[in-house]
Amino acid sequence: MVFFGSGSLGVPCLQELARRGCIDVVVSQPDRPAGRGRVSTPTPISSAALECGLKLIRTDNANQLEIREQCARAKVIVVIAFGQKLLPELIADRVAINLHPSALPKWRGAAPIQRAMMAGEQRITACAMAVAERMDAGAIYARHDFELGATETAGELHDRIARDSVEMILQTIERARAGAIIGQEQIEAHATRAMKLSKSEAYVDFAQPAQLVRCRIHGLAPWPGCDAEISGEPIRLLRVREVSVNGAALSATPSENVPGANVSGANVPGENVPGEILQGGFVACAVGAIEILQVQPVGGRAMAWQDFCRGRSIQAGQRMTSAPRKEQA
Repeated sequence: MVFFGSGSLGVPCLQELARRGCIDVVVSQPDRPAGRGRVSTPTPISSAALECGLKLIRTDNANQLEIREQCARAKVIVVIAFGQKLLPELIADRVAINLHPSALPKWRGAAPIQRAMMAGEQRITACAMAVAERMDAGAIYARHDFELGATETAGELHDRIARDSVEMILQTIERARAGAIIGQEQIEAHATRAMKLSKSEAYVDFAQPAQLVRCRIHGLAPWPGCDAEISGEPIRLLRVREVSVNGAALSATPSENVPGANVSGANVPGENVPGEILQGGFVACAVGAIEILQVQPVGGRAMAWQDFCRGRSIQAGQRMTSAPRKEQA
């Protein structure tokens, strides 16, 4: 088979197929400048292919004659996070299988995991599907559901989907080889788009219920992140926990509060302003509160909230604010 991929979503599948001796050639995007030094860097799939000793073609045109000739000998092609459109003549007369991490036809597009999380979804689905001429519109061969962890970020869920979807792809390939593959057509009327994320979205509105605040912060991690300010000092929110709040005084020991539980504290409507810092490392939301677990100061490393607070005068009653980044002129 021929494997088309660029992003890290396909690395575990590529490695397993290579271990089984199934792959004839790997096609990936060209190396690109990356990092502060703009050093030419291979895609994650290119790196994995080289480590596995596989034949690798790096190209910005996957529909060129050389690759069409490679595919002419392949019964199956696998496409995972490739980043280029394959023409019909490239995938004709063979089974072309794609992994897409969403409950298709919902969240077609570039950022399905992040968009689903930011919308408050607690169950994320990955699909093995047919490669189609229209983006993410192919028939569905198999689905696998993933329950979202209480403090799991989009980056962590991405990696879990990459690992745990391998068996689904392998089973789909085996059915294709046996001529027993059946696809379920998508319902176009139910299709939604997962638009690419931008830096301008790196914020959260605390005047939302705690669940949606938590989902947005985690959906934006690791990129573009979620920026906030306390008394003029910028920080990035990396990980939080959702809590319900009632009573008169928050517990001074955040670890005592389990996810989703009621904690002793005040969030009576009208008494706490969204974004207000409460006792014990909590921030008030429109409903409930979030417990700040991990942050990153500008130019610093990721750290626990308690470590960030050491040496800083952060007190209950202060405000944490978050707003879209200003566009540079």
